[in-house]
Amino acid sequence: MTETLRATRPLTRDELVVVIPALNESLRIRDVVTGALAECPNVVLVDDGSDDGTAECIADLPVTVLRHERRMGKGASLRDGFAEALRMGARAIVSMDGDGQHLPADIPRLLAAANRHPDHIVIGARLRRRSQQPLYRRLANEFADWGIAWGTGYQLADSQSGQRLYPAAVAALQDVPGEDFVFEAQILISAAQQLGTRCVSVPIESRYKSVHEDESFRPSHFKPLRDFSRITSHVVFGVLRRGGVPEMFRRIRANPTLIDDPSGEFAPPPMVEPRASRIS
Repeated sequence: MTETLRATRPLTRDELVVVIPALNESLRIRDVVTGALAECPNVVLVDDGSDDGTAECIADLPVTVLRHERRMGKGASLRDGFAEALRMGARAIVSMDGDGQHLPADIPRLLAAANRHPDHIVIGARLRRRSQQPLYRRLANEFADWGIAWGTGYQLADSQSGQRLYPAAVAALQDVPGEDFVFEAQILISAAQQLGTRCVSVPIESRYKSVHEDESFRPSHFKPLRDFSRITSHVVFGVLRRGGVPEMFRRIRANPTLIDDPSGEFAPPPMVEPRASRIS
């Protein structure tokens, strides 16, 4: 089969690798990993120097475990996880956090969106049940979306979500600057600038600790004041360094948020063109 046909045929679950960065996630990590294995046979856990037995919680499961001897941050965990996934032959990589706030059952929806929008980064956007999301987090996320658009040149929904599907070409980008949560912002920008890659958002549920539910989550490692200031300053300096602010503003206005939602709740059902017959 030619490389062209391989690149254009639909992705399958067997060609995905799920990468889970984890720091002290013993509370929920086993549920997260078993849920991911139910949707995809290839799972990589990157234990970022945990001291609570995170890796031991899933020691009997058929997953690849990478371990940092000391905490190196989420950016380093994703870089290492991406490299391992590519070594395993992944055509696309799904990232999800280890704290249980992402539903592994949403992976097929990300995969379906990736097949409707080839070569896009697919973001699991926390648009459903948004009332559960703390107001300060919602406002901060919207501000981040606005800021990151100045780096990508297009509007997007929930740029801070850690549940994403990356095409292999994006995961293989080298020298993506930024550590911790800045890396997740910068890889969207680098993909747009270097590859012309856009994001499409798939609505998922916001899952947070609630007095009305029994589910519990550990406190988030994301600190809005600290991390949003890092992300914002990183993006702003990049925009000023490149210049062309008026042109970037016009590009953002001309490229509204792309949402893949066949239900029609957040966007009209996508028009799916029939696939041409292929000879394998």
